[in-house]
This record gives sequence, structure tokens and C-alpha cells, in this order.
Amino acid sequence: MNEILTDTITQKPKWIRVKLPTGKNYRELRTLVDKYKLNTICQSGSCPNMGECWGEGTATFMILGNICTRSCGFCGVKTGKPLDVNWDEPEKVARSIKLMKIKHAVLTSVDRDDLKDMGSILWAETVNAVRRISPGTTMETLIPDFQGITKHIDRLIEVSPEVISHNMETVKRLTREVRIQAKYEKSLEVLRYLKEAGQNRTKTGLMLGLGEENAEVFQTIEDIRNANVDVITIGQYLQPTKKHLPVKKFVTPEEFNEFGDFARSLGFRHVESSPLVRSSYHAEKHIH
Repeated sequence: MNEILTDTITQKPKWIRVKLPTGKNYRELRTLVDKYKLNTICQSGSCPNMGECWGEGTATFMILGNICTRSCGFCGVKTGKPLDVNWDEPEKVARSIKLMKIKHAVLTSVDRDDLKDMGSILWAETVNAVRRISPGTTMETLIPDFQGITKHIDRLIEVSPEVISHNMETVKRLTREVRIQAKYEKSLEVLRYLKEAGQNRTKTGLMLGLGEENAEVFQTIEDIRNANVDVITIGQYLQPTKKHLPVKKFVTPEEFNEFGDFARSLGFRHVESSPLVRSSYHAEKHIH
């Protein structure tokens, strides 16, 4: 099977390279974002699909600040002691979404293990604010694990975003290294609980290229489907900085096709599997 193994990143394969974002919708949104200093994870995370998503009227917003209480080895978000919760944030995010004329918003957040409610109250208030200020916008909420505490998860289920997602990120063997304060089984339990508690559409994402074996990927996809998850995204891990976990392998498009075909055979409602896929890629299609 074709693969590119790397000890250090030298040159990305041709299938990883992306065109610069263009298009009328992208340019208009970029102007608005710059003018009003709006904060999207699309920009701060240097997402390779920003132009395509913005062109489709989709954008991702991060709430609860930009300092995380966890220190995942793959993530470019700063770790440390977060600032106090800004209770004006739901209104600001909702107004940004309305101003940008976003058709489908993905909301995500840092982990807030420092808070009694883990940030779940502000999560719910943000969904309600978007519903009130931009009622035509559909939503996906990409949530932390809330340490598996169901009363926090219930707050999201009660406000009924179209999709609730929680990312597994990697295979079981690598979870301790990649998601230092997270547990593989706990994330599966969160996804399983969401469905059992009545959430209509659930979703998760995997990154490949961290040293996982193909057999482990197939097993993880199967575990996820057994938790009754509806949507799965599978993409290539790219190192945010030299301080983060290195890319061990550039997975080929052919391998991504194999993983995608396997996921479809298990009955997922929607599957995205290719090198440039991120968890919010084609998010607007995951609500149908």
C-alpha cells in the first residue's frame, strides 16, 4: 500500500497543497471579518478549506476564550489558566453570524475544566442567542467531553442544535499521547449518550498520520459506528508548530478512500474522508 513515512516534515506531498481562497463570497466575508474584527477559528486555525467553506456560507466560531485547560499534543490553542467567562460572548458571536450572513455555523470551544459547569451554560446561551438573532442559521456544536458529566451534556441537547459533535481525534492506543487529559472510552460514551438522550444528528472526527496502524483506524471507525454516530470526518494531521506532535505519515488519497468506503459500508449517514478534510468540512451537508 502506498504511503509516505516521515521522521521530520520536509515537504508536503502534492495532495496536501491547497489553492489560495478566492471567490466573491469569500472576498465579501473577508472584508466583513477584517472591518469588524470578527473572530473565526477558520482564520486563527489557518484552515485549508476556508475559501471553500466561506463560499458556501459556513464558518466556525470558538467560544469560552482562547486559552484551554488541556494540553493536547496536536492542538495549536494556547494552554494555561483561562480568563473569566465573558457573558457577552453569546450575543457577540450571534451578531457576527448575522453580519456575515452565515447559513450554517459551527461552534466550538476550548476545554474549561476550571468551571463548575465546564462552560456548558454559556454553550447553551450561545445556541439560543444565534437562534434569536440569526434564526435562519443552522448550527453544529463541536463540544468538549465535559468530563462525561451528563448534566452538562444535557444542556446542549435541550437547546437542540442540528448537529452535536465531539471528536475522537485518534485511535485508542495513541489517545493518551495525543489527547493527554482525555480518554478514548469516555469520548465514545459521550457520543453514545448524545444519541440515547435523543439528539437527532451526532458526529465525530479523526486525524490520521500520528503513527496509527490501518487496522487501528478500521477498529476505531467500527467503535464509533457502534456508538450510533451518524457522521464521521477523517483527515490528515498537520503539525501546527515544531513544539507539537510530528507528522509520522502522510496518508495517501487511496487510503482515505478505503477508510471512507469502510465507514459507508457500516451505515454512517454521511462520511468525509480525504487528506484536507477537517471536522467542519462540508458541515452544511451534515444536517441532512
